[in-house]
Amino acid sequence: MTPTTNLKIWILGTAFLWGTACTKDVPAPPKVDNPEQPGTVTETEDKTTLDEGPIDFSAFSDTYGHLASPDLTASWAHYNVHDPAYLVDDKFVYAYNTDVAYGHAIRPGIQIRRSLNLVEWEFVGWALPGLPSQSSSFIRGRGGEPFDGLWAPYVIKVGAEYRLYYSHSSPQPRLSAIGLATASSPKGPFRERGLVVTSLNNNTRQTNAIDPTVIIDKNGNHWMYYGSAWDGIYRLELNPETGLAMRNEDKGIRVAQRGFTGNGINGNLEGPEILYHPEFNQYYLFLSYDWLETKYNVRVGRSDSPVGPFYDLQGNNLNEDRDDMPMILAPYRFKGHGGWQGVSHPGVFEKSGRFYIGHQGRPAVSPFSMVMHVRQLFWTPDGWPLVSSQRYAGEEEAEVGLAEIAGNWEIIPFDYEVVPGYANEQRLPGFSDAVVVALTADGGVSGALSGSWSYESPWLTLEVGSDSWKLRVERGRDWEQAKESTLLLTGMDAEGMAVWGKKIE
Repeated sequence: MTPTTNLKIWILGTAFLWGTACTKDVPAPPKVDNPEQPGTVTETEDKTTLDEGPIDFSAFSDTYGHLASPDLTASWAHYNVHDPAYLVDDKFVYAYNTDVAYGHAIRPGIQIRRSLNLVEWEFVGWALPGLPSQSSSFIRGRGGEPFDGLWAPYVIKVGAEYRLYYSHSSPQPRLSAIGLATASSPKGPFRERGLVVTSLNNNTRQTNAIDPTVIIDKNGNHWMYYGSAWDGIYRLELNPETGLAMRNEDKGIRVAQRGFTGNGINGNLEGPEILYHPEFNQYYLFLSYDWLETKYNVRVGRSDSPVGPFYDLQGNNLNEDRDDMPMILAPYRFKGHGGWQGVSHPGVFEKSGRFYIGHQGRPAVSPFSMVMHVRQLFWTPDGWPLVSSQRYAGEEEAEVGLAEIAGNWEIIPFDYEVVPGYANEQRLPGFSDAVVVALTADGGVSGALSGSWSYESPWLTLEVGSDSWKLRVERGRDWEQAKESTLLLTGMDAEGMAVWGKKIE
């Protein structure tokens, strides 16, 4: 979200294209009024429509206009998802996201979904009965009128308590609040506890109080990272006992900023996500660059400490006025597909020893559609994250042999063009497009690229001109061609641009 963001951009109460998807026709769980929190509902019994059976991939088209209505929430699954945040909790992984519905106004309260396999999702309900009273009162008390919807949540479990951090904003620039609500269940009901941090429509130097993410460090300290536009991403210490700011009225300090072209900022910076990786003993700060409907992309920096400073691939401090690398996810287009744009505001999590990144994707054929993508995250030997070139499809890891590498591939060497500004300037997604390359059995590379290759599982090295790309090989689904299994590549070039690929024959 940016200074000019209006919730109507996402509610989209205008005409829309109809999709061609189909989903499993399942009944909604039985529900009754919740007497503890009027206006919400709670399940009489925790029944699920999910199972451990085979995945029905016929339910995964790119567009979903005929399912977008609020009357069809039981069929929403992975649709109508923006700004997802994930909670791994016992049997399920829960996803919480912005109040949004393609082509429809939608009730506020933060949507909740859950999954067993990270591919099939069921809609659970809403975390809150509507707009929180505390954030609404804060905005109205400063002369504003709150948007009729909540943005960009984050949920963390502390002891037996589930803490939901939500974003609430207004048409007045930077008149916003991040609030906290708590529950004893990941499904709620959540009850307001207080406001964590706020921002005002004035001349104070501060970021916009939206887009929270929280981590508990190795020493038990709690930290929030938040922000959008104005003054970048901030870090704020939290009170572990309450989940609120450690010091009243504290706004925190800035830890990340964008670069400038002349007097204009290169684009928005928002939607942080923080993750600790014990193998590398590093804290990773994932960042969202640019306009959410088009050029939205993911950058990352890392630090020895949760307080920073965070450094990029070249050793630059993220808190300096520059654009940082690596860029690990950005709008892309494989052959035979219109492409995916708006692929940022990541949620990053670990489950059973594997790491994943979730985000919204907007299909170019219907760019106001919002589809949840979940991908595996891999790591270079020196500890930088790589995003799978395809969405996770429940595949099992199995070693790829040397004899399987030769053949025809689609390769995407990602590129990026700086377009300073926001929605009015960044009108195009700037797709990185696939090219067809042959890897021959004798170690040659031909077609759109030329050079040589070598392989030592799981790493494929492509020597192309003066470039040397070390790419991780995995097995996965070819979503564009609906092919159950193929070989996939992910890596980066020397500058930190992603390089993706998939074998096509």
